Amino acid sequence: MSTAPVRVRFAPSPTGMFHVGGARSALYNWAVARQSGGTFVLRIEDTDAARNKPEWIDGIISALAAIGIHEEDAAFEGPYFQSHNADRHREAGLQLFAAGRAYYCDCSREQLKERTGSDHLGYDGFCRDRGLAFEEGRALRFRTPDEGETVVVDLVRGEPAFPNNAIEDFVIARGDGSPVFLIANVVDDLDEGITQVIRGEEHLSNTPKQQLLWEALGAKPPVWAHLPVIVNEKRQKLSKRRDKVALEDYLAEGFLPEAMVNYLMLLGWGPGDDREIMPHEELEQLFRIEDVNTAPAFFDVKKLTAFNGDYIRALSPEQFANACAPWLVAPYAPWAPEAFDRNLFEAVAPLAQTRLALLSEITSYVDFLFLDEPVEDEASWNKAMKAGAGDILSDTRAELATVADWKADDLKAVLFAVGEKHGLKLGKAQAPIRVAVTGRTIGLPLFESMELLGRDRVLARLDAAAKKLAATQA
Repeated sequence: MSTAPVRVRFAPSPTGMFHVGGARSALYNWAVARQSGGTFVLRIEDTDAARNKPEWIDGIISALAAIGIHEEDAAFEGPYFQSHNADRHREAGLQLFAAGRAYYCDCSREQLKERTGSDHLGYDGFCRDRGLAFEEGRALRFRTPDEGETVVVDLVRGEPAFPNNAIEDFVIARGDGSPVFLIANVVDDLDEGITQVIRGEEHLSNTPKQQLLWEALGAKPPVWAHLPVIVNEKRQKLSKRRDKVALEDYLAEGFLPEAMVNYLMLLGWGPGDDREIMPHEELEQLFRIEDVNTAPAFFDVKKLTAFNGDYIRALSPEQFANACAPWLVAPYAPWAPEAFDRNLFEAVAPLAQTRLALLSEITSYVDFLFLDEPVEDEASWNKAMKAGAGDILSDTRAELATVADWKADDLKAVLFAVGEKHGLKLGKAQAPIRVAVTGRTIGLPLFESMELLGRDRVLARLDAAAKKLAATQA
């Protein structure tokens, strides 16, 4: 291993939302950089002008910041833009041509098929010794060695060896002279002093080609580490066409960044004990790239959701209230802005905090407090308003009107007595009351909710529910 300062890089393309697999790669690179006192380089690979958008670049930077990777940290460097280095990419190609390590080729796919009789065989080296100079339309190909093998030193996968005679002479510059990904990637890594390349398994097949380029350019290749693929519950590779893969989507749904970081760090690696929920700082220090598994990592949304619930419950009351803030206003909140009462929310928040798995669920838990009337949930209504519900509503309403002290315990005692009168346990007796007051069969503790809602509003809702029920039964 080199004693040079560790320099790792994260090199996303700004062609879409920020993939959770990319987030994991970034976190692993970040951990290696931080624990070694090294540097994390952010490079935006923006050479695909047709697909790149400025908003995707902003999205990458903001998504990284959300998971704790940002320019304010001394370990962070960049962002660099691959498009700014195009001249160096071309120079490297010409350097390889001048050294006899690359040659120009004017073969078409059709000509290759005629020679090989197949659509699937790689390039046959036809132009290797034709001595062609550059002309528009001629691609520049790297001349791979005929013998031996290329051994990749991989911190995750050991030292896989690739026979050189199985690696075709691959294109490094197109017919218009523009460099391709392979050489651009190598030149950027070389210029930026990258010592370790930590990336997804899908890039492993490119690695022997890139390593040959490093060596041909007179440089020592980096140490590689190829992370296991992330799969869905069907053990298929996560796909943006089929699966929810954007980090931004998970955060918008109410997953806490801290929970996402914790979960993503464990996708393919573990600290070696039974603990899973732990601070990022501790995970970062325990992380060892050499201990990453090679087996596919299952992105288990249920487990991630359970992680998130644990993180939500660990928040202080103030942290929880602040974290819920985005879901307490439009477009998520169904109530008018002036109807929201911060003090009332802070009073009910502890009741909700123990129940939430996602922050976005807060809206449906507290909407009954800020709406003039509870939401109309037909399934909840039909489930609760069965035979005898009208009598429960009327008897409860009558007793509640006389309660002297409007406190949860006294309200519970009223409903307990009403239930006994009708031969019902408390759980059955409170079902129609809950739907009348909150609109739903499931929610926060009923009697604490009634206390916060207040006598007048509770009685008005019981009256409205009794009237609606009578109308439906007429």
